[in-house]
Amino acid sequence: MKPDFKKGEGLIPVIVQDSKSLIVLMLGYMNVDAWRKTAETGFVTFFSRSKQRLWTKGETSGNYLKVIDMRPDCDLDTLLVKVEPAGPVCHTGTLSCFGDQSTGLFFGELEKIIHNRSMEGSDESYTKKLLNSGIDRVAQKVGEEAVETVIAAKNSDRNAFIGEASDLMFHLLVLLRQKEVTLHEVSDCLKQRHWQRAVK
Repeated sequence: MKPDFKKGEGLIPVIVQDSKSLIVLMLGYMNVDAWRKTAETGFVTFFSRSKQRLWTKGETSGNYLKVIDMRPDCDLDTLLVKVEPAGPVCHTGTLSCFGDQSTGLFFGELEKIIHNRSMEGSDESYTKKLLNSGIDRVAQKVGEEAVETVIAAKNSDRNAFIGEASDLMFHLLVLLRQKEVTLHEVSDCLKQRHWQRAVK
């Protein structure tokens, strides 16, 4: 569905969101030409109000924003673009122009790190060694970390419990990678369960 560019005198605000972590990365503006170029190339292109020209995010830094989904809001005067960022989005070097918005941010980043280790990591990498050891070993590690987390939960040392829970989460992410399942898919499943229960 085409946005309505007439309302904002030819420009509409564009909210850019990481498709995996759902973190809001930045806000920009598009005119109809920027919208068309984004749709044609698959990479986010904005209209620069200061330079009065089109600019593709990443054309200088190389940190392009690959479009995963693009849709207008109910009034057709704002656009939400879900992307896969190639690197930090903000010119300051941070992932988001709005800073670290939540603790959930690093789960998405860690998922990417584990993926990169599996594809290009050194053979000395713990993550790659574990993935190469096969599904049985990875699943066993998740089981071991789960038991250690339960034991830590029974004790009063809060930091020890956080450490064990972190180990469990890391190894669970490795298991998801081994099974080629994404955090997004798990999140969708949880969301679907929530809404199914909510309507009962």
